[in-house]
Amino acid sequence: MDENKTVEVPAPSEVEVPSKFKKLVEEVEAMTVLELSELVKVLEKKFGVSAAAVAVAGPAAAGAPAEEGKSTSDVELTDAGASKIAVIKVVKEALALGLKEAKDLVDGVPSMLKQGMKKEDAAELAKKLTDAGAKVTLK
Repeated sequence: MDENKTVEVPAPSEVEVPSKFKKLVEEVEAMTVLELSELVKVLEKKFGVSAAAVAVAGPAAAGAPAEEGKSTSDVELTDAGASKIAVIKVVKEALALGLKEAKDLVDGVPSMLKQGMKKEDAAELAKKLTDAGAKVTLK
């Protein structure tokens, strides 16, 4: 990836930044894409959240009471189904793997794809896989 790629950001007139966040927003605007990616990873680890889950759940999840029981799930591929290529594509994309690694996981059914995922993320991955024709077990 090229570090010097620019990302189109809305003009300042389109987004009103509260004064208490002005300095922080200016620092973020000056960062490269790789630096922003690294910052997101650090914040995810620091606060134990996923950027994707925050974007979907929003503030409503923050006010919800703590969920009873297990809050994580494991995703196991139990059958690749008829359209193995589509399943390989989903596994490759979802787990950020190379084509060979994704194919090996799909060919080696049953195979544990990811462990310790948040329930919402695990359900989303399972839905993508079942939509592609695979059979998945959440544990």
